Amino acid sequence: MILVVGATGFLGSEICRRLIERGEAVRGLVRETSDSATVAHLRTLGVETVVGDLRDRDSLDAACRGVDTVVSTATTTRSRQPGDSIEATDEAGQLDLVDAARDAGVTRYVFISVSGNIPEDGRLIRAKRAVEQRIQNSGMTYTILRPSYFMEFWLGPLVGFDYLNHKATLYGTGEGKVSFVSVADVAEFAVRSALNPNGVPSSIEIGGPEAISPLDAVNLFEELAGTPFELQQVPESALEAQVAGATDSLQQSFGALMLHYAHGDEIPMQETLQRIPVPLTSVRDYARGVLGA
Repeated sequence: MILVVGATGFLGSEICRRLIERGEAVRGLVRETSDSATVAHLRTLGVETVVGDLRDRDSLDAACRGVDTVVSTATTTRSRQPGDSIEATDEAGQLDLVDAARDAGVTRYVFISVSGNIPEDGRLIRAKRAVEQRIQNSGMTYTILRPSYFMEFWLGPLVGFDYLNHKATLYGTGEGKVSFVSVADVAEFAVRSALNPNGVPSSIEIGGPEAISPLDAVNLFEELAGTPFELQQVPESALEAQVAGATDSLQQSFGALMLHYAHGDEIPMQETLQRIPVPLTSVRDYARGVLGA
């Protein structure tokens, strides 16, 4: 049995789908407040759902019973509920999940973290690194996946890359190269890690097939759409002010992520792909898909 924590999220639900397609028994941790349609879809796929919360240790103990492998993708950055915080959920809750898995006799743990190039100047990154350390000291076989920036998010409307209306917000100069990675590709790495029979503990940096700058991405979208983009630029000084003036840890973390994003995040993949040959999605592939080009 494989437990997926964060099963209703974009990444978690894709991991569930791929595991089910491979004939695996999958249990998905969902909240009482999770979207009912999403939960119903998981059940339709064949996922056994169990209600729980990272802030409720007893529910984590129950969810881990009879489980061989845990895959954790959960974060409050996009699905924040009352009472959630990076401190309570992304750190303390994830640490409790590691302990619950260890105490339940789970043998394999897969954790979705963030790129190792990102400095620990944001509360979210410090939380991720603390969880990584707990996993490494747990005695379980583990794989820690450290993806770069997701193209679906960072090249999407939520952060100002509004490709349908031909507008884009650039952070800093927009010239820092980023190894944009697809949610689907990270899901495939997670599935293969969960099913890896060799059980070698490892931390894996994950990027796309090439590093390109956000400005290059704009040019690519303009080429495929046949329409110029209206650009807005947020200088690094404004991002630094946002970090300094943040009133909560989530706001501070997003500011720090945007600042690092402006600097770029290149992850070479040649060696990793020799070990785990996952076909990678390029930004051009993604752009063609969302533009229908």
